[in-house]
Amino acid sequence: MLGKNEVRASLMALCAAAGVAAAPAYSKTITIGIGIQNMCTDTYQGGTIIRGLKLLPKYLPHDGKYKDVKYKIVWRNYMSGGPITNMMIAGKLAFGVMGDYPLVVNGAKFQQTRGERSLMISFTAYNLDGAGNGIVVPTKSDIYSVDQLKGKTVSVPVGSAAWGMLFNMMKEKHLPKDYFHMINQGPMVGIAAIANNKIAAHADFCPMSELMEYKGTGRMIYNGAEAGIPYLHGVVVRKSFAEKYPEVVVAYLEALIKAGQWVQDDPQHAAKMISKWTMIPKEVLYLYFSKGGYLTPDPTFKPKFIKTLAYDHKVLMKYANMPPLNFKTWAAPQYLETAYKKLGLNYETQLKTFYHPKENIHLPDEIWINGEPMHHYSNTTEMLKGYEHYEKLGKKVDATYVYDQKTGLKLFGKDAFYVMSGQSVSTFMLKNEADQYASVHAGKVLTFAEIAKAMA
Repeated sequence: MLGKNEVRASLMALCAAAGVAAAPAYSKTITIGIGIQNMCTDTYQGGTIIRGLKLLPKYLPHDGKYKDVKYKIVWRNYMSGGPITNMMIAGKLAFGVMGDYPLVVNGAKFQQTRGERSLMISFTAYNLDGAGNGIVVPTKSDIYSVDQLKGKTVSVPVGSAAWGMLFNMMKEKHLPKDYFHMINQGPMVGIAAIANNKIAAHADFCPMSELMEYKGTGRMIYNGAEAGIPYLHGVVVRKSFAEKYPEVVVAYLEALIKAGQWVQDDPQHAAKMISKWTMIPKEVLYLYFSKGGYLTPDPTFKPKFIKTLAYDHKVLMKYANMPPLNFKTWAAPQYLETAYKKLGLNYETQLKTFYHPKENIHLPDEIWINGEPMHHYSNTTEMLKGYEHYEKLGKKVDATYVYDQKTGLKLFGKDAFYVMSGQSVSTFMLKNEADQYASVHAGKVLTFAEIAKAMA
């Protein structure tokens, strides 16, 4: 742990780097406007969790020039990152938490203004392969791959991370811009359209695809992990706010770091709590936050992730006429580095740490029985036997979890495709992957209901 003098020296150095001279004590109220997304799991570490646990007040400065300051924390919830950027440019918000493509849109749009700029000060969580965004079709649709979407209507929240994913998918698959008809629909509208078979497909960010699967209204045909490009979210702040109140920015980042640690300490409890704050089912949240889940909390500025955002920016320049973005002046890791020092944590060690989803393949399958700790199983066959056992006992099974054998992605057991080959059972997210595996291993592709019945 750093001593008080070291921390003070670190902050003074940060203030000097930000161009802040020694200032008289503030004798006013500092308003901290934070734009969050209660329907986007990857932003929770930077917003919903901090708010729910009341973490920010614990770290805000109250000494020195902040001795007589009162803080007014204003939380504003939005359905996607685009409106947050608009409110930041209008001076209504200081901080914004958003996905990868919206982040670069934020930076580029700010750099078009005459005076104000934004700074990227932190990441929140990542999936190294790109899982988080997805394309979903109605459950009873006969569409099983994006190749079948030619000429059809696909909705997406324009300006969102999923919007960027669609452009990247077109690029990777060498599809023309007019391959399908893209329309703008927010998450709730898109979910309703899928449930009522109004559109061929809906693309959305985390956790909308899994929410539709959980409700039984949608089936995923494309996961962002297929692109193999990291899925990222992060935090931006108005540069003028950061230069005036650098210690407040550092305090916010301390709260963000603690929020991530809280999730990792007990993901089942975290899923229950976050569900109360967001109305997203706990079973869906566990799919994201558990060991082996979609997301890895990590705020550090990994060079790979900066390169990913630069790649995202090039995609948007090609497909959405995005203006230039100077990453050297936009990315500002110094605030986060100071927050790590204040908490006695090693930033450089965390910077070098990566978690790859393919490590999940050998993790135990799980069953969540209502009101009980998670049940773990060494293989899928044992999990299916456990499921039938609890069903016979009349216990309420909240969810089952398995892993995609190709990518390592965590899946709802009821939505996976199972390949039974002799005594071996393998699980897959996509039907075509299951079909290919079955043809090679002389297996049979079954749904969850079919294999559960076979195991009974």
